[in-house]
This record gives sequence, structure tokens and C-alpha cells, in this order.
Amino acid sequence: MQQGFTQTIDGRGEGSPTSFDVINPATGEAFARCPDATSEQLDRAVAAARRAFLAWRGTSQEQRRAALQAFGAAVRERTDEIAALLTREQGKPLQRAKEEIQRALANLEGIVANRLETEVLRDDARGRVEIQHHPLGVIGAITPWNVPILLAMPKIAQALYTGNTIVLKPSPYTPLTTLLLGEIARDAFPAGVVNILAGGNDFGRWMTEHAGIDKISFTGSVATGKRVMASAAATLKRVTLELGGNDAAIVLDDVDVKAIAPKLFWAAFGNSGQICQAIKRLYVHENVYDALCDALVAIAGSVRIGEGFEEGVLLGPVQNRMQYERVLELLADTKRQPGVRILCGGDALPRPGYFIAPTIVADIAEGTRLVDEEPFGPVLPVLRFRDVDDALRRANDSRFGLAGSVWSADEARAKAVAEQLEVGTAWINHHLGVEADVPFGGFKESGIGREYGIDGLRHYSEVRAVSRPLFPPRPAAPGAKP
Repeated sequence: MQQGFTQTIDGRGEGSPTSFDVINPATGEAFARCPDATSEQLDRAVAAARRAFLAWRGTSQEQRRAALQAFGAAVRERTDEIAALLTREQGKPLQRAKEEIQRALANLEGIVANRLETEVLRDDARGRVEIQHHPLGVIGAITPWNVPILLAMPKIAQALYTGNTIVLKPSPYTPLTTLLLGEIARDAFPAGVVNILAGGNDFGRWMTEHAGIDKISFTGSVATGKRVMASAAATLKRVTLELGGNDAAIVLDDVDVKAIAPKLFWAAFGNSGQICQAIKRLYVHENVYDALCDALVAIAGSVRIGEGFEEGVLLGPVQNRMQYERVLELLADTKRQPGVRILCGGDALPRPGYFIAPTIVADIAEGTRLVDEEPFGPVLPVLRFRDVDDALRRANDSRFGLAGSVWSADEARAKAVAEQLEVGTAWINHHLGVEADVPFGGFKESGIGREYGIDGLRHYSEVRAVSRPLFPPRPAAPGAKP
């Protein structure tokens, strides 16, 4: 049982009076203990962040960029250590864990390459008006369990780069790698600038209610996001919510099935389907429906599933028992639907841990739980369509609106369809991926605000208009010399 993990509060490592188990999802057994932060520790972390803010906001973008880049370099040096721990607590294959860290570092570099400049709104006969971007203060960040490093790093980077300080809470399912980020941050930033504490649902509520936190940046489920927003309202905290997505991909009738099938498969099943922007509903034109289903099933049958340290493993387990049971419940409901075909998978694997075989479901329609809800697991419903307008209507008929994609041999045709998707990100002939210079977020119940890009930085700032009117010259005093 691994122990000795510490939280970061005011530049120092701290334990807690109590701790909780961290489960390896590949075995279903505890492998480590994590400190469970108290409300008193949160109060001290917030107080430290507020003190540190007074000096940190006065640093230049160049100074903050350099500090973040040094932090990134220190994280990179410990990639192997962090990746091994990430595989144990999250379940993903070791190579995928290393790639997550690499992508997180690339996003950090991309974020600090952006520049949030003072804008001149006007400078004319009426006067000069500048729009300045003022840091908010203390950012409270809450991250989920599916890609904990990939989602923690941009929140840290965006908060600090815009002059804020941060108190960050990782998911209790995957807290340990994020605690390591805090350990590294102690040497990279002044005390109090980065504070990372672990805890359960009560700790998240304490954060959203805390009067000393000025903004909550939350990534997670729609249901929890709504609770975050309601709790933050008491102090009118700013909020950025990047929530769930029941993302649709529309495959038109002119595609090369063999060429696109691997791309579609991994866009649906990467990280065992546990990606907010993964394909969750696949709409396929009837002319290529059977051929694409066959191609996807063939890929699923070739993929090795197992514990993340095993050679050649490409897919790991569902991350936690609660989500594992939810996916199995959706599969049981799907099997009761008349006419539905389970083309492959459909069951848990007979081994320890939370493993579910990659599952492809055909001849299913809207009105079923698997289609209408976000499964967030290795299950893909494939829906048939004849008319593109009908496919668009069905794809958009959802309370979600995070992302979507359109696939066609004719890029212009795909673009015309993609522009009608009611989503924050519409891809053409690819799916998945966040870029540091491109704003990301959702329509509808998939979120509020944006992360990444200049728009993302603006959401970590408050707008201040500085207005200087041009007054007419005063008349000269009597007898004054010209």
C-alpha cells in the first residue's frame, strides 16, 4: 500500500488527519492511501492563495510564462514516475499515460504562447477607451478522473498566466498524480500561488461555497455542474463549466469505409470511451451502414484489453466501480430493446477489475437510454439514416452540445453539414482533440464559458474599461500671452 502522498498548501507539503483508499481499476483493490483534506486546510489554502495573489498579479506575462515553462520542464523530467502512477490510479495503458502527460505539457506551452493584450476600443474625437483584462483573484479548479493530468495542467496554466492564484481539487478516484503536480509546483512558484488538496464531494461543496474563491473552473458531469453553479451563485462566483457530451458523428454515403473505420473506432473507444468529446452516437448512411459496422467489429476484435502495464494492451478498464455498474446497467437495458443487435462485446470480462468488452450496438434508435444518455464507457450505438437533414435533426435533438463531426469524401459537403451541428466544436473528417489556441466548450447543457485560446484566457479575467475623454481646451485667461 503506497503512502506518503502530501497536499500542497502555501508552498508546503501537508498530510491530513484522515485518509482514503485509492483503487486500481485493473484489480478493483486499493493500492494507496490519499490524505483527505479538512475544511480548515481549505481555509488556509484559500488564505494563502489570497496573500500570494497580491504579488503574483503584479508580475508580467513574461515572468509568469517563464515560471510556467520551468514548471512544465520539471514535470517533463518526472514523466515516467507520473505516468506509472497514472496507470495505477486511472487504469489506462502506460503508453497512453505518457501521451497524456505529453499532451498536457504541449497545452501548457500553447497557452503561454497566447497573449491577452489591452485592447483599444476607440481613440478618436470622443476620447480614448481601453479594455483591460484584470485577474479575478483565487481560482477554484475541480478536475475529473478520466484524464486528470490533461485537465489539471491547463487550468493551472490559464489561471496563473492571467495573474490569478489557484486552489485545485482532483477527483478522489484519481488524486495522486495531481498531488505530484503540487509537489513539483512548490519549487516552481512562490508559496501560495498553487495549492492542491484532495477530498470527496463535501470538499468540492466547500470550495464552491467558499467566499474567498472568486471563480470555479469545473470539468465533469452535467448533474454535478448544475450543483456547482447553484452553489457558486451565493457569492456570485464566476464559473466555467465544461460538462458532458453525448457527441454525434455523421457519416455520409460517399466515404471510404476502410479508411475512416479506424479513426471512428478510436474516436469512440479511446480511453475506453471515457472522454467527454468522444463519439457517443454514430449516425451512418444506410448505403455504408453494414460495411462500416463490420469494419468496426473487426477492429474491436483485434484490440488487446488488459492491465495497463501488460505489453501490447491498448484499452484498459472503466475507471471506477460506480461508472462500471452504470455502463453495465445501460447494456442490460439495451439488451431488452426489441430488434437491437449487439454486434460485439456487451458484457463484463471475466477477470478482476472493471473491464467491459468494447461493445458495438446496431439497429438502435433514439428513445433508448444508450442513445439518449451519455454512457461514458466502451459502448457505441450505430444509428442508420437515409436523409442528411433527418440525421442532423436527430443529432441536434439532445440536451448536450459539446462536439460533433461529419465525415465525407467531399470536404465542402461535410463542412456544410458540420456548420449545422449545435455544438461548441464541429470537426470535419476527424474527431477528438483540444488545441491550446482554439476555444473549447459546449452549447446547451454541455457547459458555460470556454477554456483554451484567447477566449479561455478572458474567462479567467475580468474586463475593465479605462476611459479618458478629450475635453475641449480651456479659453485663455484675459491678458495671457499666446
